[in-house]
Amino acid sequence: MTAFAFDVGQGLSEHTAPYDAVVIVVEGEVDIEISGKSYRLNEGEMIIMPANKPHALRAITRFKMILIMIRADGKHNA
Repeated sequence: MTAFAFDVGQGLSEHTAPYDAVVIVVEGEVDIEISGKSYRLNEGEMIIMPANKPHALRAITRFKMILIMIRADGKHNA
């Protein structure tokens, strides 16, 4: 689990991850693109980003989120 904060216009460039991930919007508004489809999320909303699918995000307003990686192998780090 990781917390992120972005200023207006900041974000993460397109990339993939080996695990599914859940994004929970804590504050603000964000555009999240997953496999070429854009989603606009606001405070209190969440979305699942599937493993190995390209995704990116850009803050529309000042934006905070919690990212939860869901490991498929059942192992976890201390």
